[in-house]
Amino acid sequence: MATVSALTYYPVKGFHGISVSTADVVRTGLREDRAYMVVDAADGTFLSQRKVPAMAVVHANPTPDGLRLSVAGYDDILVEPVVDGPRREVSLFNKWFGPAVDQGDLAAKWCSEVLDRDVRLVRVPPDHDRDGWGLHPGKVGFGDAHAVLVTSDSSLVELNTRITAAGGTPIPMDRFRPNIVITGWPTPHTEDTAATLTIGPVHLGYSTEAIRCAVPTVDQSTGERKGPEPTRTLATYRRHPTRPGVTFGAKYATLTPGPLTLGDEVHLTRR
Repeated sequence: MATVSALTYYPVKGFHGISVSTADVVRTGLREDRAYMVVDAADGTFLSQRKVPAMAVVHANPTPDGLRLSVAGYDDILVEPVVDGPRREVSLFNKWFGPAVDQGDLAAKWCSEVLDRDVRLVRVPPDHDRDGWGLHPGKVGFGDAHAVLVTSDSSLVELNTRITAAGGTPIPMDRFRPNIVITGWPTPHTEDTAATLTIGPVHLGYSTEAIRCAVPTVDQSTGERKGPEPTRTLATYRRHPTRPGVTFGAKYATLTPGPLTLGDEVHLTRR
């Protein structure tokens, strides 16, 4: 029996994740996942751990009073979310361009100091409507291009077995920054083969495999790049056949929203 073994969302794209025991899945993924994003103050292009690995250790915790930002060596700040207000144009990968709600000068000053560059913190506007792509396109907030990233424990076991056989050190699942981790599938990379996943009332549709960038080489506990693993080992057996890069995990769209809880059973239909 396959079950959900971990649920994680990332309030600010690129910042540290928050593990939870329950989560609401909405049309753009786990509620508040990548609802905020850090962008270059001049041109609105997004920042991520690809260029700024230290983003991994910056925490963003939603509270009843606002969004608390914290990182070692700096005073915490509490940002009162601006749900609808002044907007600016932002972009992701120079492929998607759209409006975002600026979160004000206090948040911008703090993030700029912490990340040592001139940036602004922005939020998805209430009327945000961005399409994903793939077998089931779905909708997406400020995620790279899809609503939900799914991985499985068996896939990580297979990877770490290969890493250790080559004399390397096993890596934790957080390197891949998944939203949902599934345990109980005996075959590695079962998440790649599904057409749909049904978890309680939630129905997810497979979009595409996850082609990995440099982020999995970043230690999520220190914000330091620790390469070449896992990319080196993934390259020996997980190269994408038609696109550049290696794959680990799969991306899904929300077909039917609803609540998820750790331990929920996972049922799949195959493509």
